[in-house]
Amino acid sequence: MLFNSIDFAVFLPIVFLLYWFVTQSNLKLQNLLLVAASYIFYGWWDWRFLSLIIFSSLIDYFIGVVLLKENNPAKRKGLLWLSIVVNLGFLGFFKYYNFFADNFTKAFSFFGNEISANSLNIILPVGISFYTFQTLSYTIDVYNRKMEPTKDIISFLAFVSFFPQLVAGPIERAANLLPQFYKKRIFHFSKAVDGSRQILWGFFKKIVIADNCAEYANLIFNNADDYSGSTLVIGAVFFTFQIYADFSGYSDIAIGTSRLFGFDLKQNFAFPYFSRDIAEFWRRWHISLSTWFRDYLYIPLGGSKGPLKMKVRNIFIIFIVSGFWHGANWTFIFWGFLNALYFLPLLLKNRNRHHLGIVAQHTNLPSIREFFAMSLTFGLTVFAWIFFRSPSISDAFSFIKNIFTKSLFQIPEIRPSYLILLIGCFIFIEWVGRTQKYALEKLLLNKPMALRWAFYMLLIACIFIFSSNEQEFIYFQF
Repeated sequence: MLFNSIDFAVFLPIVFLLYWFVTQSNLKLQNLLLVAASYIFYGWWDWRFLSLIIFSSLIDYFIGVVLLKENNPAKRKGLLWLSIVVNLGFLGFFKYYNFFADNFTKAFSFFGNEISANSLNIILPVGISFYTFQTLSYTIDVYNRKMEPTKDIISFLAFVSFFPQLVAGPIERAANLLPQFYKKRIFHFSKAVDGSRQILWGFFKKIVIADNCAEYANLIFNNADDYSGSTLVIGAVFFTFQIYADFSGYSDIAIGTSRLFGFDLKQNFAFPYFSRDIAEFWRRWHISLSTWFRDYLYIPLGGSKGPLKMKVRNIFIIFIVSGFWHGANWTFIFWGFLNALYFLPLLLKNRNRHHLGIVAQHTNLPSIREFFAMSLTFGLTVFAWIFFRSPSISDAFSFIKNIFTKSLFQIPEIRPSYLILLIGCFIFIEWVGRTQKYALEKLLLNKPMALRWAFYMLLIACIFIFSSNEQEFIYFQF
């Protein structure tokens, strides 16, 4: 079920009314309703894949219960590995089987040995990369005795399958989300209003910015040989805004919807395109995934401790694995590798934690130095997104080669003025709200209500005016 669909527009009010007006007096019944609603939400795509999420949830629930009683180190480690093998086994089969089979065949063919490996017509279960990491982190935390395992199976099932963030995050930690299922939720009007405001901004991002950018980005990337270098640059920039508005828009809708039900999810994006270096960008982009890899891969590998070669190794591992997490294609691996290269000079100069504050925090405009730092970081990010968007590495290099021709200095064939204006307004609103958790959080709250509502109505009007065909969120494919 898509957030931007009629189905969800019907589904959400029904669940909301049942949640607050029918089951409010019984916490277990509320949680059971959320489990049922989440399974309906997920099963709307393909009910057969419900078995995967239920099985994964039950495995980690019972492993957690056994870990609580087990003190034998070898047995505890065996239970942890059981969880890892089951969860990553499902993920590996559905997401990466064909990738490894095809590359295995190509590798043997390269050495003159012709073999055949059967490719399977495997459907990738929606959200498997997200809920796998969410439930896996629970088992790891229980194993490391960072949290007590739950004995409330309904709460655990609700934690794993919570529908607002089930299919594209944020990837929540059990320590933050699971305890919220234990407590009685009380409806707060102000919290619901704030959630609705964030939902509105998420829909604006998705429908007005992302989907309209997608129309031109797809046209340009799919016909790269037919356009000038300047137009290809426009296409890369459009995709840059598409993927940000699409993914952060989903996160805004997810977080806002959660607030309607009395839950608080972690911030997943913190205005990453205002970053002054790549390290800051990765502290602000897909925060729930970046911190997951930091805590469960980077730090166990040694993190930033040890000799320089170990630090460099760890950086490349975490970025390449992060790239591979996004999809079974060499383009994602190269995208991760490229970001590691970007990060390397900061690591070598010990400047990877240089920009920890907010850009232009006490002023309206960035300094000249900050502006050029943001521009350079944005340019590097746009360049990297070319590999992320391209069907293959050769297509990406062909795209880049076609940029750096004499036609780079021509007037672009595609330059939709309405979309450029919309992106400009979007950047302005994001800049004004950059100190908040999301751009509209406190925007115009100190202004007259009439002005504030006029602005909200304008956003809603834009959503209807600039809406196109219903499009999936990009990260559903991951």
